[in-house]
Order: sequence, then C-alpha cells, then structure tokens
Amino acid sequence: MLVSTKGRYALRTMMDLAVHSQSGPVKIKDIAARQEISSKYLEQIISILAREGLVRSLRGNQGGYYLSKEPSAYTAGEILRAAEGSLAPVDCLRAPENQCRRKDDCAALKLWEELDRAISGVVDHYTLEDLLKWQDEESEE
Repeated sequence: MLVSTKGRYALRTMMDLAVHSQSGPVKIKDIAARQEISSKYLEQIISILAREGLVRSLRGNQGGYYLSKEPSAYTAGEILRAAEGSLAPVDCLRAPENQCRRKDDCAALKLWEELDRAISGVVDHYTLEDLLKWQDEESEE
C-alpha cells in the first residue's frame, strides 16, 4: 500500500483545520501557505473532504472551511479512505466481496487479508486528535 500525496495532504489539511478553525472558518489560501500545498491541488482535496462530509464550508467574505466534528471523532483511516479510496493492498480485496476467479486457489490470499486487517487496524485505531497530540509533542522537543 502506498499512500499518495492526496492522502498525506488530506491528513495535513484536516490537522490544520483542527488547529486553526477554532476561531472561525479557514481559507484555502491560508492552509495552502502553512502546509506548502498548491492552492489548486488543495481545492481538489477539500472538495473530496467536503463531499465525504468531513469538512463544511461557510460562504462569504468571512467564509472558509471547518471540521464537521471534533478531532477525536475522525480516524486517520476515515480521512485516508476519503482521499485514497480503498486501502486494500491488492485489487481483489477492494470490493466488499472478493470477485477474483482464483480466490479459492490463491495461496497468498490469507497473507493479503491479514495485511489488509493490519493496515486497517492501525489507521482506524488513531484519531485526528492523536495526530495533533503527536504534533504538539514533536514541537516541544
């Protein structure tokens, strides 16, 4: 599994919103500047996050984006799946039901299923709040 820039930037964007939206909606240009992400690319990512209901927008002069929920209510997996789609390590595990014609004879399927459970177990265990705590710990060192 390789997390693309879209997934990494989605996590960074959500962390930025968690930190900066407490005083009101945050503008894309401000997130882009702080996170060193192209505004155009960030617009695409924010659009995905909004469509998935992870962020909300407020229009107007004082508008911008803010989190839909508290940071503790988001898992890293939820954010990554919104940006990346499935996190399955192989194509046959991406659909709800394995449609591979070789699934009954695939010696590696158990390995792929265990790897899929391990990935999900990690990314679904940690919340956005956990990432923010880690960020604070890093900045204190």
